[in-house]
Amino acid sequence: MHLRVNLFEQFWKRRWVHWRVPASSHLRNSRESWYTGIMTIIPSDTITTIHNTPHRLVFEFAGAGSLALYWLHSVPGSSRTVLEATDRYAAASLADLIGRTPEKFVSADTARVMAEFAYRRAMRLTDGATPCLGVACTAAIATDRTKRGPHGCSIAVYDGAQVRTFDLTLAKGARDRAGEEQIISLLIIRAIAVACGVAAPDLELEPSETLDAREETHPDPLTLLLRGDVERVFVGSDGRIHLEGAPPVALLSGSFNPLHAGHEQLAQAAAALLGAPVAFELPVLNADKPPLGYAELERRLEQFRRRYPVVLSRAPLFVQKAQLFPGCTFVIGYDTAIRIIDPRYYGGEAERDAAFAAIAAQGCSFLVAGRVRDGVFRTLADIDMPSLLRPLFRELPERLFRVDLSSTAIRDAYRETASHHAE
Repeated sequence: MHLRVNLFEQFWKRRWVHWRVPASSHLRNSRESWYTGIMTIIPSDTITTIHNTPHRLVFEFAGAGSLALYWLHSVPGSSRTVLEATDRYAAASLADLIGRTPEKFVSADTARVMAEFAYRRAMRLTDGATPCLGVACTAAIATDRTKRGPHGCSIAVYDGAQVRTFDLTLAKGARDRAGEEQIISLLIIRAIAVACGVAAPDLELEPSETLDAREETHPDPLTLLLRGDVERVFVGSDGRIHLEGAPPVALLSGSFNPLHAGHEQLAQAAAALLGAPVAFELPVLNADKPPLGYAELERRLEQFRRRYPVVLSRAPLFVQKAQLFPGCTFVIGYDTAIRIIDPRYYGGEAERDAAFAAIAAQGCSFLVAGRVRDGVFRTLADIDMPSLLRPLFRELPERLFRVDLSSTAIRDAYRETASHHAE
């Protein structure tokens, strides 16, 4: 503790020498009063109480908030609270986090999206073993040039069920840069305290300054899916997850562990034939394997971010997928086609035929890609297909798609490459 404070003192002393603060009487904090005050206003009691709660957090901040991070670390026990923190100071860094350039960098909407991604990162790091918070701050404060816009910040804290936002507008000229950093960091600590259910520190504002605090219910779609409260969710290419989305025309389902070139080429070839985009579908349940956890699901979703949208579902079987996605074409491989018409997976031919009748009733069908088997390229024409089922199947021509390696071989090649890189 003593070492940390001394290092902090040295850091701020070096910074303080180079900051040019006008000697105007209307400034609230002089150099001396601010430096003396900064060492005494650490909300230690509040932070100690925060550290004693089970909450773990990921903190994303841009423009201001570094002092709040120092305060959290200056009080013993921060390893029980802080999982990760990132300063998104460059505009490109913030855009990389949220998957797009925001219309307005300092806004409640931007802070809310930052907090959502921070929460998901916290859930990935803990796999949901403890209550998690995503904490975000985006701010504009005094600098070495005159800013036309207002000074202030937008802060959001997301706990997977509710999102709390705090919009603070500061009085220009009432504080120097360090004073504005101080009041914003105090508000960050206050926001975390509120989310943890502990007493929050007071915030002293100028008469002309405003603080708009709001709270709204916003359940985490991934948690709802994994818990079984919803059957599907939609993930945009920007990584954001929505409970509703455009119904897919065609789906390529898989475990995508990993997503590889064969999947991408198959989706592209099927889209060219169908004249419609093919969405990737990742079921969180598998008939033969344990369900995916939050951390593993996030790991697999990361492969699609900034590249493709994804549909997540709780439907491992095609008869279940047909109920969720009526009118959809399911893009499958030769081996899958053989497997799904095998009566042994249904308990008999009658049960199989009933399942395919239910699929047909939803207006769904199958597009089958060929593959090399025993040195020969096999296609739909090589499958002994029952006449009752044949109308539901269509062949993806070899001229549009042919990958001679199996998914297993591709996965093995990926893992071998990854192991070499690790060495």
